[in-house]
Amino acid sequence: MKIGIDISQIVYEGTGVANYTKNLVESLLKIDKKNEYIFFFASLRKKPPKLPHVRSFKIPPTILEFLWNRLHICPIEWFIGKVDVFFSSDWTQPPTIRAKKVTTIHDLSPWKYPETFHPKIVKVHQRRVKWVKKECDAIICDSQATKKDVIEILRIPEGKLKVIYPGGIC
Repeated sequence: MKIGIDISQIVYEGTGVANYTKNLVESLLKIDKKNEYIFFFASLRKKPPKLPHVRSFKIPPTILEFLWNRLHICPIEWFIGKVDVFFSSDWTQPPTIRAKKVTTIHDLSPWKYPETFHPKIVKVHQRRVKWVKKECDAIICDSQATKKDVIEILRIPEGKLKVIYPGGIC
């Protein structure tokens, strides 16, 4: 199986999502020799991590947010080629041509505590989740509490949700 993963968040070192993405990718590369991974990376100024099969693009995140979360155009396959599954980051939700879509929801802080976020960040997450609800085949929640919030606040059916606790480095 060919699996695409958005690794753009890795450059924000020290954040929870960066650590999660980095550990996920490193662990998958260590333990999974059966599947092929293609990594999507986009940043205007940052350099991609040194990983195999990285497709790197000098595109600002704000442009991708506009193309994918607002207009919902330019499928990820245009950037990385044909994949069977695409795992998206927590910032943008690209359309796909045929690939199944998987993402992780770490928490719903922008919904529960919007006053603690810049209004633009809240809007970005709202736009992304609109597409997650419509198009993702599976959504990983990193805790039972997050799963409960996703069901109650976002009204995403429980059948799409799977709790997978974040692990350490393998």
